[in-house]
Amino acid sequence: MKTIWVTFKKEGIHKYPAALEDPKLADVSFLGYPHRHMFHFKVWIEVFHDDRDIEFIQFKRWLESLYQGTLELDYKSCEMIADELADQIQTKYPGRQVRIEVSEDGENGCDINYEVKNSQALTDQEYQELDKSVGNIFN
Repeated sequence: MKTIWVTFKKEGIHKYPAALEDPKLADVSFLGYPHRHMFHFKVWIEVFHDDRDIEFIQFKRWLESLYQGTLELDYKSCEMIADELADQIQTKYPGRQVRIEVSEDGENGCDINYEVKNSQALTDQEYQELDKSVGNIFN
């Protein structure tokens, strides 16, 4: 399998509410309060030929456009952030395997492989219409 990958960073604020209540998390109870991270993303996507099937810069710009301003992530973990992003990618680029790393400050994070979803490919125009009708879920 051939893949390309891109990286980007976004500032975000989240919390881990269970850290305030679970005695097993007492040493990290501070995580229960809203705190800031620079979330680092590395996204791989399957390509089917070696001549810019998906152009790096365009793919990266599109990914970055999904996130506006400081991310208000509430209780979302790195895994949850990756899952939501994978859904967006696989809607725009169906029939491709995707891999996503999301980390907090480049130190700790997740690495998830997403298998091909069985879905019908959308044209760019159909994707744009769908995006407009549901709004940008990342804002």
